[in-house]
Amino acid sequence: MDKNSEIIRIEIIRILNESGKIRGTDLAKRVIEKVGNEKTVYREISHLVEAGEIEKKVYDRSHIEYELINLYESVNNQLKNIYSEIMVIFDEITNFKKISVDGNFSFHERLRLIIHQIQVVQTIDGVMKLLSYYPSFKKDQMFSQVIRKISDCWEAIMDSIVHQSEGNFLNEILANLNISQINSNYMN
Repeated sequence: MDKNSEIIRIEIIRILNESGKIRGTDLAKRVIEKVGNEKTVYREISHLVEAGEIEKKVYDRSHIEYELINLYESVNNQLKNIYSEIMVIFDEITNFKKISVDGNFSFHERLRLIIHQIQVVQTIDGVMKLLSYYPSFKKDQMFSQVIRKISDCWEAIMDSIVHQSEGNFLNEILANLNISQINSNYMN
C-alpha cells in the first residue's frame, strides 16, 4: 500500500468516525475534496469493505451507505477510558482535600499539586469539548457521565482552593498557571 492510499484510508475512517452512517457518494465527495481522485477513493473504500473495517449497506443502486463496523463500541470504549482518567484525578482531588486539611504539605507543595490537578482537568475538558462536535460521541451515554464528572472535579478544586488557610492562594494559582499574555500589537 502506498502512502497516498494510507492517507485516503485514514480520511475515510475519520469521516465515518465523524458522521456515523454516510451515503457512498457523500463519503467519496468529502474524501476527494481532501485527497485523491475518484478512482483511488472508490478503490480504497472497496478495500476497507473487503478488510471488514467498514460496512456497506446497499438499499438500491443509487443509495449505498457506509459505516464503521464497531463505531459505537469504539466510541464507548474511548469514553470509558476518559471516564477512568477523570475518576483518577477526582480521587486525587478528594485525597488532596483530606491531606491539605491535616497541614502536612507546604504552601508550595499544595500550590504545585492543585495546579497539576487543574491542568489535567483542563486537558480532559478540552478533549471533551472537541469530541462534542462529533455526533457519534455526543450521543453515547458515557458522554454525559464524563461531563458531569468534569464538573464535579471543578467544584472539588474550587472547594479545595477556598478552604486553604492562606488568603492569597487563589491569586498564587492564577499567577502560576500558564496563561499566555496576548500582545496587543498583533491584534487587528
